[in-house]
Amino acid sequence: MMKKLVTALSGLAIVGSAALAQAQTPSTAPVAVPAASPAPAPTPALAPAAPAKADPQAGFVKSVRGNVQLLNGTGATRPASPGDALGTVDRIVTGPDSSASVVLRDDTTLVVGPSSRLDLKEFHFDGTTYEGGMLVSLLRGSMRMITGLIGKTNPDAVRVETQTATIGIRGTDFIVQADGKP
Repeated sequence: MMKKLVTALSGLAIVGSAALAQAQTPSTAPVAVPAASPAPAPTPALAPAAPAKADPQAGFVKSVRGNVQLLNGTGATRPASPGDALGTVDRIVTGPDSSASVVLRDDTTLVVGPSSRLDLKEFHFDGTTYEGGMLVSLLRGSMRMITGLIGKTNPDAVRVETQTATIGIRGTDFIVQADGKP
């Protein structure tokens, strides 16, 4: 029973994605709709019904001083500039005599100091309910955090990791420093 349901749903997903692709392509030719068969043949591999929705941005780079790089979840590196979007799982790397300030969607401010490596491992925030959570990992260097709405409404949802400890947030403004040696 379950196999028939999965086969039927995958058939609908394929027909639906074909119809969506056809609707997005301008054409003057008549559109042929495939006829439904009483027993759909099993498909060897399931194709996604629609492209995956991109993760919303976590925030933006407010200011940059010196050499600051952003590394996204796929491993692509780019120089940081004021106004750049910060993804929900990005890494910020600062060079010597460099720093960056980042503002997240809940108004949390992160100031990353010189010779630092900071991972935004998780960030989600609902602007309507003010619910969310974040996990920041300071691999080396220093960071100052001024918590926003997530930290004010649910402090347990904000965590900062270093190589030797995980810090639970109980205040709204603090500084963390990690030497990068385990």
